[in-house]
Amino acid sequence: MKKLKKTGTIFLLFLLITTGQLSAQQRKVQIKLASLVPEKTPWGIALNRMAAEWSQATNGEVELVVYHNGVAGDEAEVLRKLRINQLQAAVFTSVGLRSVIPEVMTVSYPLLIQNDTELDVVLTKIRPELDAGIGRSGFVTLAWAKAGWVRIFSRQPVFIPNDLRKQKLGSNPDDQELLQAFRVMGFQMVPINMSEVLVSLRGGMLDALYWSPIAVAGGQLFDSANNMSSVNLAPFMGGILMNQTAWRRIPDKYKPQLMASAKRIETELDGSIAKLEADTIATMVRYGLKVNEPSPAQMREWHSEVARFENNLAGPIFNRALYLKIKEILAEYRKGG
Repeated sequence: MKKLKKTGTIFLLFLLITTGQLSAQQRKVQIKLASLVPEKTPWGIALNRMAAEWSQATNGEVELVVYHNGVAGDEAEVLRKLRINQLQAAVFTSVGLRSVIPEVMTVSYPLLIQNDTELDVVLTKIRPELDAGIGRSGFVTLAWAKAGWVRIFSRQPVFIPNDLRKQKLGSNPDDQELLQAFRVMGFQMVPINMSEVLVSLRGGMLDALYWSPIAVAGGQLFDSANNMSSVNLAPFMGGILMNQTAWRRIPDKYKPQLMASAKRIETELDGSIAKLEADTIATMVRYGLKVNEPSPAQMREWHSEVARFENNLAGPIFNRALYLKIKEILAEYRKGG
């Protein structure tokens, strides 16, 4: 009888231990986050730190696993996996975000927002609207981040619109809004995959492109397109989204801490990317890049040109309501400044 009681006690302890282990495993929420960006960049470093902060803040109950370097697929594939919960979170560029909330591309309306300070002012005002739209699409915005500025790189210097019209201008075929905008304004557009740009520049099939300086340096494209306009053509945005299915699985008590961590990463990235872009341009200049800075009169020519096509751009290509809102925000800010 004593042996039976002892066996029963051991079995009961085993059940309690096993049940506790299973309960802990069931409580653990794993979030798989995909990023196209290489791990050893400001984005990659920041994401790894966010993963560590999330684990610490939740005592290991939320595990953020980051898939760097595009191993989870391109933005379209990542978004598909996000919708079916194969992935739970991802870093997107403006092009990827457009599939979730098309009006986000209005932030990249050519020459509308002119510098980082203006971008901060605009984002502060329109972020609630963008976040709400993302929510309606089934996602939660963890962070927004500025990813630098789109510049024009070319064989021949570009100071005024007609300088660029003489050159074949390469465009990522996925970046439909800017491609269409330049086409409407009469530029010679060449839709081309970024992997083919260098060969096309060297072979004369392409004379210019618009892209971020960081990407141009990474692709060693400034050897063939060794002129860069100093004009900030459009801001390049990034964002981190999580699907709402995964967000609901996270205990409510942890959500404020996780959001605070994401916001710290957002602030850190803004500074890191701005410094990286400035350092990248300085390095390219040391290796022969020429920076073409338009005069005030030439800049007025650019703005007049874009204004001339406003009715063809705002509405047919970019969200008109958001465009007018951004324009009003900027007018108020510039008047105060």
